[in-house]
Amino acid sequence: MQQQENKLVTPASLAVDAVLVIAFFVFMYGVVSSHVPSRDHRMVLIWGGACSVCLTCLFWLALQMLRVVVRAQRNAPKE
Repeated sequence: MQQQENKLVTPASLAVDAVLVIAFFVFMYGVVSSHVPSRDHRMVLIWGGACSVCLTCLFWLALQMLRVVVRAQRNAPKE
């Protein structure tokens, strides 16, 4: 018998990830930009964006790791 493989990445999961990551970036930029020690608007944009990108990448990685763990727990045989 041939087992049917589940797709690991679907268009719906990509869309959900994109919305979550963009929302997290906007949230983190709002939090981080007020902590940039400069009065120059360009520097606040650059350093607030740079810090938000780093934190957003970390969030994306944690989200992917959560998906893998949840999928492994669902597929594990119950004892």
